[in-house]
Amino acid sequence: MTTFLIGFMGSGKTTIAQLLAEDFIDMDYVIVERIGMPISTFFAEAGEGAFREIESQVLEELSQNEGVIATGGGIVTSDDNRRILSNAEAEIIYLKSDFDTLYQQISMDTTNVRPLFIDKSREELQEIFETRAPLYEEIATQIITISGKTPEEIIKEIRR
Repeated sequence: MTTFLIGFMGSGKTTIAQLLAEDFIDMDYVIVERIGMPISTFFAEAGEGAFREIESQVLEELSQNEGVIATGGGIVTSDDNRRILSNAEAEIIYLKSDFDTLYQQISMDTTNVRPLFIDKSREELQEIFETRAPLYEEIATQIITISGKTPEEIIKEIRR
């Protein structure tokens, strides 16, 4: 069985994936390996459109795998990606939170450089969040509200 974790940046997809499976796949890591540079550098050099093309290729390949896969926050912005996810025989878990909580988590994360966070104002990020939220919900097979919960509590809820 394949499990995809989806949600906005800062929702803890990688953290939860690590706790669900030792051999989880982080799509961002796969993409970095493929492009040979940090995603933020690729964004700056090639643009978001080129990044989204590579992201779709990687998603198509990974949808054939089994296991736990942490996706990038923008995976749902593409019609093709939503189709790939919906057609995969997979559980799609949306790690849902309110924008203020996510913004605070992103602001405090000094190890993960997020191109959109660097380039956008808080208001612009909130607009992106509000655009994506219904797309996450549309394809999710399970929605887990993460606000105020520890990673362990989230894992317990997923495994119910």
